[in-house]
Amino acid sequence: MSHSDHIPFELSHIKMDMVNEQACLLRFADHIDDTVADAIGLVTRQLRDLAGIIDTIPSYTSLLVTFDVGHHDRFAICQQIQTLLDNLDMTEVTSRASREVVIPVYYAEEVGPDLQEVAKHCDMTVEEVIQLHSQTTYRAYAIGFTPGFAFLGNTPKALHIPRKNTPRLKVPIGSVAIAEQQTAVYPSVSPGGWQILGRTPTPLVDWQSDSLALIEVGDSVRFEPISRAEFLAQGGQLDGF
Repeated sequence: MSHSDHIPFELSHIKMDMVNEQACLLRFADHIDDTVADAIGLVTRQLRDLAGIIDTIPSYTSLLVTFDVGHHDRFAICQQIQTLLDNLDMTEVTSRASREVVIPVYYAEEVGPDLQEVAKHCDMTVEEVIQLHSQTTYRAYAIGFTPGFAFLGNTPKALHIPRKNTPRLKVPIGSVAIAEQQTAVYPSVSPGGWQILGRTPTPLVDWQSDSLALIEVGDSVRFEPISRAEFLAQGGQLDGF
């Protein structure tokens, strides 16, 4: 099914739950789906224009909305949100073209220490793992964990592999990794238990930019294999483990 063929999401399916006095959670569905993600993206953009809302944090199936209760009544804000949902036209999502982000990746064991393990688990060669992972177009469903960390789906079923039993204490910046049906790029050095396939020289976070993160919710993401020489020429670092 193409992006434009999606059946419009039924806004009546959204449930609003109060998390605390300063936030509510909008629950869209209990499954990951492009149509659900389209609805979350549209509602997120529309809510930014409402008075009294501090932040909106989208995830795979829900949207957390935080309020400025120091200057606004939370009940009035919730009523505004409900009114917006009641009057929103979900057919608007079909006219929004997603932005494509292409990320160069050096796939190799010196920066992708789990390549062999993934290949063995998936009954593939390393070359087949790289080919399948890089030929897939992913969607950014959520941003979290650390600034700029985008949860990308869906990784092909043939590449599904669990997280590591013992997470690494230090995953190098730019590491491209998979776990279950998700793919991600580590935007900073951090602990992590995902299976690492390679590394990108491209910064995922620009602290001087208004948008901060290279990848935003709703973006389409592709990984483009590059050579060791290209990786180094673009500023890539080989150390970190």
